[in-house]
Amino acid sequence: MLEDRTAAASPTPWPAAYPEGYAVVDVETTGLARDDRIVSAAVYQLDARGRVEDQWYTLVNPQRDPGPVWIHGLTSEVLADAPLFQDIAGEFAKRLDGRVLVAHNAAFDWSMIAREYARAGTTAPVRQRLCTIALSKELQLPLPNHKLESLAAHYGVVQQRAHHALDDARVLAEAFRPSLHLAAGAGLRLPLLACQPLTEWSDGPAAAPAYSARVGYQPSYRGGTGTWRASRKRPACPYPNPGRYAPGGQLKQGMRVAFSGDTSIDRELLEDRAVEAGLHVATSISRLTSVLVTNDPGSPTSKVVKARSFGTPVIDEAAFVQLLSHVTPADGGA
Repeated sequence: MLEDRTAAASPTPWPAAYPEGYAVVDVETTGLARDDRIVSAAVYQLDARGRVEDQWYTLVNPQRDPGPVWIHGLTSEVLADAPLFQDIAGEFAKRLDGRVLVAHNAAFDWSMIAREYARAGTTAPVRQRLCTIALSKELQLPLPNHKLESLAAHYGVVQQRAHHALDDARVLAEAFRPSLHLAAGAGLRLPLLACQPLTEWSDGPAAAPAYSARVGYQPSYRGGTGTWRASRKRPACPYPNPGRYAPGGQLKQGMRVAFSGDTSIDRELLEDRAVEAGLHVATSISRLTSVLVTNDPGSPTSKVVKARSFGTPVIDEAAFVQLLSHVTPADGGA
């Protein structure tokens, strides 16, 4: 159980508009795509002032290749006897019910959870989410990047098992509480966003061409060793560059995507998913670059400066992950 180091410093009165409870969540997954699956989940339930009330953890059998074993460490053998998501959906829902979902890059965790519940024919009882990356920005915390380990280090929280859902949720809960108290002391409005549940789900065909963007299709990475790690030498993008991304629109196969700065999700995993969606991952910025992904659009890095000078659209990681779910096929594609 986490030690409450902030209770004595709690501001009085506490902001009346603040939520009455939080569910700090972390999920490990088979990847980032629309039809990737959850392989483990953890929830720390916190009261209105961030004190821990309960904790819960489960493995989940994804009924497919476990994905990046080199990140989460969960092999097919480990997950073989784990419950299916529909078997733990009710218990998971009890942990979320009536609370604000809190996660590091909450857009990703919520999208994975919402899809799993849609597959199970129900919806998660979550109406709002809070991203700790967004909260850190609102508080203007002096962090070198937006990784969970940096937020943890800022508050002196020790990570024991990075990318283990239960330990990541513990670390985030312990780091979230002082952030919550800082926000309350400053009378800051929390960056809460609405959670829109999915009401239906349709699995696609069992097979499709490489780089397909069809709904429900996910290529398997299962190899002879039963582990997953894409080669760093990627094949050339098979699609022509359709030009720049139009803000507010969708990504299109063949677009050139560059990354700058740290990401909360493993960079290699982000790049691999971009390639699978049919995007061209570029290592530098040019006039041909379609979009730059960065969590620090105001930083004076060479990529950001070049992107601004070329008029290249800049989006953050959360927006990019959402867009990856709906990449438009190239002209003439399926």
